[in-house]
Amino acid sequence: MRRRRTIGLAALGAAAALALAACGGGSSGGGSGSSSGSSSAAGFNAAITKVVNPSNHKGGTLTFADSSTTDSTDPGNTYYAFSWNLTRFYTMPLMTYKSCPGQCGLQVVPDLATGPGVVTDNGLTWTYHIQPDVKFEDGTTVTSSDVKYAVERTFDRAKLPLGPNYFSLLLKPQKPAYPGPYKDRSKNIMGLKAVQTPNPTTIVFHLAKPFADFNYVVAIPQTAPVPPNKDTGSNYQLHPWSTGPYKFQSYQLNKQTTLVPNTFWKASTDPQAKQLPSKIVINWNVNANDLDNRLLAGDLDVDAAGTGVQAAARAKILSSPTLKASSDDPISGFLWFAYLNTVVKPMNNVHCRMAVEYAANKTNQQTAYGGPVAGGAIASTVAPPNVLGQKHFDLYEATTKPGGDLAKAKSELQACGQPNGFSTGIAYRSDRPKEVQAAQSLQAALSQVGIKTSLHGYPSGTYFSNFAGVPKYVHNHNLGILMGGWAPDWPDGYGFFDFITAGDTISPAGNTNIEELNDPVVNNLLNKMAATNDATTRNSYTAQIDMQVMKQAAILPEVYAKSLLYRSPNLTNVYVQPYYGMYNYAVLGLK
Repeated sequence: MRRRRTIGLAALGAAAALALAACGGGSSGGGSGSSSGSSSAAGFNAAITKVVNPSNHKGGTLTFADSSTTDSTDPGNTYYAFSWNLTRFYTMPLMTYKSCPGQCGLQVVPDLATGPGVVTDNGLTWTYHIQPDVKFEDGTTVTSSDVKYAVERTFDRAKLPLGPNYFSLLLKPQKPAYPGPYKDRSKNIMGLKAVQTPNPTTIVFHLAKPFADFNYVVAIPQTAPVPPNKDTGSNYQLHPWSTGPYKFQSYQLNKQTTLVPNTFWKASTDPQAKQLPSKIVINWNVNANDLDNRLLAGDLDVDAAGTGVQAAARAKILSSPTLKASSDDPISGFLWFAYLNTVVKPMNNVHCRMAVEYAANKTNQQTAYGGPVAGGAIASTVAPPNVLGQKHFDLYEATTKPGGDLAKAKSELQACGQPNGFSTGIAYRSDRPKEVQAAQSLQAALSQVGIKTSLHGYPSGTYFSNFAGVPKYVHNHNLGILMGGWAPDWPDGYGFFDFITAGDTISPAGNTNIEELNDPVVNNLLNKMAATNDATTRNSYTAQIDMQVMKQAAILPEVYAKSLLYRSPNLTNVYVQPYYGMYNYAVLGLK
């Protein structure tokens, strides 16, 4: 999966539009001060479209907890969605996402930069100008060289293995290959030549080929400036140097992170964030059920992971009108689905894949993933609703006949020359109970039309690296159906579709196009999308790609994932940022 979520939540792909109709929002970010986008009245799902408890009140300790830990607090070395959300407290990348609820929050806007990238040289050169008066936490001025250094760090996968590697893929290559700044010092390569800093407030990126979504790449925390003299390599996570509203006071690895206000931060230079609490504390490795109980009791303010409460708390919330009124159930931007392999026989026949699409019982799939509230909405498209350009359609009657259409499934079996059905394997992650149940449910549904399936469970940690992501293994073990999930690194169609549907992403190991789709229509649309700078035109390709993938029956959509979030009544400026699929942490305050 791409942008990893702690429930499971990638190396090119996922994006958003530069120009969306702005929703209500104050100039200080967070939407406070706007009657059109704000509401002081709580209620179930109130924070999905409105700001709940808007306020600029300062003070108090904002307390987070997580049942696990972050992959890293180093903005150049993290890939968890909630970690990217948390970095907004202490980083300013070149671009970021607008702080406002609803579709407005899918806009990518300048942060450290003064504006979006200026594109020249037929799409090969992107130039950004940065604000001249942004300071690090020690009062030194941020320069373009600090941003370049942050980008250079991402090239050393030995030191920083966890974050995405977009820059090494997109930037113009050099010989010898750039090894990152730590090895560069010894080899005297003299820096990354594809990134230039002609003056302290200008940074220029030279791409290998045009890539229209580059503004979304530089919105990833990896462009947050890093002063070279403060970089401690793998240990930088213990104290990333802040440009945001808060700085690190202490970090007990895997136990607790404490942030305090950065006195050199100015709201005028970082309007998408706020500096309201007097302190922020994040507790790691807290028992999940204990975390939920403390959250409901008011002893904690936010579940940092943002993936929703556990089953016991979910039952309490949904059975209590008071608790439910302080909860939200947003679509997270994550899709649960099954790859329908286009090479494994007889699934290489599109009509056999269509038979699977029609025979699947979507209601049972939804139940397996937790039902309409905890699991999500029945999916009929590959792109979830918060991918820009997504349009609803229902090619295989997923929503109109959620129990399946067995007559049409049998008709497709006739068309693929398998009137009595066929045999294939279903792969899934055996240590994920919901996915196990979903695989078993699909097996039962397909058996009704004579499709006999054998179940093959694998551990999550090696599912993609050793099994589902290795085409030779998939072919040799007759795995025609493989369970999976996906979320984009940025919310447009290219970012969502490229790595799971583009023919040139099929690889012998680490494969992300697990259905092995190599459709010229899809490939051509993705190429057009990558080279189209106009946002409206670019986003128009999303639904076209989605439709073509579904016509090929290459993916069986199951559920647009939802997460039941508890919204503490102690919080102010609370709303779901659709890009993250959780609350926007950067603007939270306390009553």
